[in-house]
Amino acid sequence: MINDKVRMYLLPPLFNAAVRAGASIMRVYKNLDDYDISLKDDKTPITLADRVAHKTIREYLGPTRIPILSEEGRKMRYEERRNWELYWLVDPLDGTVEFIKGNNEFTVNIALMENNVCMGAVIYVPYFEKMYIAGRDSGSYLKEHIAPDAAAEYTYDEIVRNWTPLPLAGEGPHDHPRVALSRSHQTPETREHVARLRERHPDLEIVEQGSSYKFCLLAEGRVDYYVRTTHTYEWDTAAGELILAEAGGSTRTLPDGRELLYNEEDLRNPWFVCRSKFSKI
Repeated sequence: MINDKVRMYLLPPLFNAAVRAGASIMRVYKNLDDYDISLKDDKTPITLADRVAHKTIREYLGPTRIPILSEEGRKMRYEERRNWELYWLVDPLDGTVEFIKGNNEFTVNIALMENNVCMGAVIYVPYFEKMYIAGRDSGSYLKEHIAPDAAAEYTYDEIVRNWTPLPLAGEGPHDHPRVALSRSHQTPETREHVARLRERHPDLEIVEQGSSYKFCLLAEGRVDYYVRTTHTYEWDTAAGELILAEAGGSTRTLPDGRELLYNEEDLRNPWFVCRSKFSKI
């Protein structure tokens, strides 16, 4: 198991890689004509920002000698990665559709996996300069005013100084349950699920949000519940799941209520639901 000394050693690379990737993304974000949009094999979009963020993270985390499983390196063979004991699970730009739309709802997700269990995680929201951090059995935290910086070199002490434990004080439980939905990936099954929830909670409120930022809102306690009935991949959920869990929430598969599994041969997740610490749903 990763000990405390190793955690202290690996937190700065985890944190700084995300901040640097955020800087790469924001440079592209300011130049709409240079997005260089194309489609991947699964018909989802990829932009120049995805590629430069991936390159930034790969180069910065390279000296750790820990292998990287990234959305932009998804074609790695299962036989090559199946026996990894330690690896980085990375989505360099989560919410590419939201990035293209220009609505600021995109993130950088990096998870440190040990024996296919997430042990440390960050989600960086570069436009809002927010960093969410979690360590297994160590809590979940928010650090604000972290501006994108291509030369970020935060130390361990700087990272943990004045961070805010999650969930946030004063959030939840809510008088009207707040249900988060993907802004761009809703299906008839999503609407049916929400309709069933309304039968028991007719006063529920819908909060549409892009990217893994939904996990962060759950961890903060700002929303209570999140349902996803379209395909996601392991790099979409690993960091957010730990950040939410360490803030007292949970993530379970639909319809059978199991835990999500990682480093599977098929990297696609099943449908799932998330609940915040305060959820009454």
